[in-house]
Amino acid sequence: MLLGLKGSISELELHTIRSRLTAGLLAKAERGELAVMLPIGLMRDPSGVVVKDPDMAVQGRLGLVFQLFLQLRSVAKVMRALNERDLELPRRDRYGDLCWTRATLAAVAAILKNPAYAGAFVYGRTRFRPPKREGALPQKAPRPMEEWRIVVKDRYPAYIDWPIYEKIRSVIRDNRAEYMRIKTRGAPRNGELLLHGIAWCARCGHKMYVRYKGGGEYVCNHLRTQEGQPTCQHIRAAHIDAAVGDAFLTALAPAELDALSRSRRVQQQTNNALRSSAERELERKRYTAALAERQFNRADPDNRLVASELERRWEAALNDVRAAEEALARQTPPKAITQVAISKELNDKVISLTGRLPQIWGDETISDAHRKALLRCLIEKVVLDRGERDLALARIVWRGGAVTELEVKMSVNSVTRLTRGTEMRERLLTLARDGVPDDKIATILTREGHRSPRCADKVLPITVGRLRRAAAIKVTAQRSRWEHDDSYLSPPELARRLEIPVNWLYVQIRTKRLLIDRQPSGAYLFPNTPSVLHAIGDLRNHVIAQLDLRLCQPNKEGHQHG
Repeated sequence: MLLGLKGSISELELHTIRSRLTAGLLAKAERGELAVMLPIGLMRDPSGVVVKDPDMAVQGRLGLVFQLFLQLRSVAKVMRALNERDLELPRRDRYGDLCWTRATLAAVAAILKNPAYAGAFVYGRTRFRPPKREGALPQKAPRPMEEWRIVVKDRYPAYIDWPIYEKIRSVIRDNRAEYMRIKTRGAPRNGELLLHGIAWCARCGHKMYVRYKGGGEYVCNHLRTQEGQPTCQHIRAAHIDAAVGDAFLTALAPAELDALSRSRRVQQQTNNALRSSAERELERKRYTAALAERQFNRADPDNRLVASELERRWEAALNDVRAAEEALARQTPPKAITQVAISKELNDKVISLTGRLPQIWGDETISDAHRKALLRCLIEKVVLDRGERDLALARIVWRGGAVTELEVKMSVNSVTRLTRGTEMRERLLTLARDGVPDDKIATILTREGHRSPRCADKVLPITVGRLRRAAAIKVTAQRSRWEHDDSYLSPPELARRLEIPVNWLYVQIRTKRLLIDRQPSGAYLFPNTPSVLHAIGDLRNHVIAQLDLRLCQPNKEGHQHG
């Protein structure tokens, strides 16, 4: 009996001691004074105060990781950017000493997600999950950021501020393609469909998937895959992407020049940071090689086992130096930055950049992933509804909560599927019976707001001819040649003037090296000016890669002469 009582009292004392120790630990944690393991780049001085690592190479490399992510917005892209330039990451080895290793996804993510780099002491970032099977050990798992037990800000010297850290966590979370669990958009990837990851169904409220088979479309098959119901809707992507892209460029137009300038400055800062980091990497490896040389020179030459190992280390260090020198040489040398007054000519060139964003947006050298990343800077999501007949509805939800409603004209199979198809047909037949030519009818109908089934903004003469023949209405005379103002040249006239094959012009138009709009009649007309003729010659001689004549359109509409 006495021994049992003593055992119970001992267990009570142990429980009390443990509770007091835990309470003391939590009290220290709430003040941010609990001594926890610090990440690389932070250390404690002899008095216990947390300071940044005095090694500037370590500080610079960590700062570069954050700078690259804010520009590239992807952990994998940061990892690739570092490895392409042979820039290693500082790590701690098993003994806690500093070492440099090749960048990995896990290493980059660990740096970006650690709140200590934002100056915050955090306790309780993980928790134990119950074992999935009997006899297994509990598994440690990370807690969501909002469930961290204790967060004390401004306790450590920061590499980034807290709002930047929250932004980084948000981007990383959004890059995870886990719609079903956390409803994220996923990282922008290659693929021509612009709204991949941000298209939502207006009917059922679920995320829409992309399907490239058959020309590309957005498909809502959530209910079909989860509940066996029919597919909710599917929408052809071409016209939707064009309308959303135009809305994005329109929204960005007022700040276009400032955005281009800011983008250039950010890119220049990133390039400078990469080069500076490469220079520090070379300096570090040169120091390592010099240290290996001194160790080899101090070794006893008679002790061949030691001398051979030190010689091998010296040779390896020299190889690392040569690799770092080559990596630095591959980078573009920084241009000297001088402060000069902006001349009128330079100012005119800067102003001429305004309005160029649509051309840059359509440039074939811009990757699909870059376009999607740009779009997501302003657009949160796009809610789609196929609607009835030839109209689809697109509701753009902008960052900040603003909403834009778009009616998108979709391609259909016949005139009868057009919203105003019956009206257009009756008007067309009336004009045809009055003897109006097909191309003139097409111009009139386009001006009145009609369109062809597979054309979003105009009526084609071929559509007029098909409907006219179906109604058994004949034309009185056929057109033989195009008549236009002398200030413009047709493709054959331009080809004769420049002594070039006319087919070459059509090839350039088809490959979008020569950008020019068709006239309502279907013809192409080129301004008959020395500057345009010279520019087309430059395109022919590969002096320029692309020529845009879409702003140089005739004031008069081309028409045919019988």
